[in-house]
Amino acid sequence: MRWIKKKQPELSDLSASFSFGLRAASVAELADSFALRAAFPARQFDGEKSAGKQNRFRLFRVAAIFVAMSASGASFAQAPPAASRFVVVLDAAHGGDDDGAHLGNEAEKAYTLAFTVRLRSLLMARGFTVVTTRESDDAVEPDHRAEIADHANAQACLSLHAAESGSGVHLFVSSLAPVQDARLLAWKTAQASYILRSLSLAGVVNSALSHATVPVTLGRTSLPGIDSMTCPTVAIEIAPDRSPDASESAGLDDADYQARVADAIAAALVEWRSQAPEGGKQ
Repeated sequence: MRWIKKKQPELSDLSASFSFGLRAASVAELADSFALRAAFPARQFDGEKSAGKQNRFRLFRVAAIFVAMSASGASFAQAPPAASRFVVVLDAAHGGDDDGAHLGNEAEKAYTLAFTVRLRSLLMARGFTVVTTRESDDAVEPDHRAEIADHANAQACLSLHAAESGSGVHLFVSSLAPVQDARLLAWKTAQASYILRSLSLAGVVNSALSHATVPVTLGRTSLPGIDSMTCPTVAIEIAPDRSPDASESAGLDDADYQARVADAIAAALVEWRSQAPEGGKQ
């Protein structure tokens, strides 16, 4: 059986700051030691410090700091730590020989890829780091899609689909039963450890779409590939807007409808990011 080691919170920034603090303290101690030895090589400090001695000590201490910093590997200027990245994976369904559903004159694989490009632009403009599972009409196996998402250490993954049946947007979360956090996750059921967060993400997306007057249905189903993803994951299936409240139906090729759905999803991810604990981990 294939297993995944569960990702742990990243402490690189904390470790870097801590080690730099130790280096800075060591530099100061080394500088004092070097300066004392150089300024007063054959004498002991006896409490009687003349102005000349003090100035002499200061000069040697400044020079010693440069020597000590070079010896300790410390740099003269420390750049501020980079802000935590918030990574979103966009998984355009189908591709290659797998056309997906037939949407009038367009295959689902082409629709999902085009929608991914639109959504990626919106997210990047809002400061997200976006990883995609495919950039062209390529066949990508479900397991490889999961590997891409898992390697990205993402805070959210959206698997994008389209259909002619139904109305509005259909949101699906894996039907796996939630399990307690485990250090090792079975590959085929790794998503079980993230089900509760995936349901929370679906709720945020649902709210944003409803606010944009897009009808939404929610469901649970077995999702090959997604069941192996180790991050909050929602499958989003876009269908025409045939809601009775709409003044007129909007097809999948309706540019305004596509923009409304994409904007709502982007707004949902902004809200999801704002709910993330410090450090950006979901």
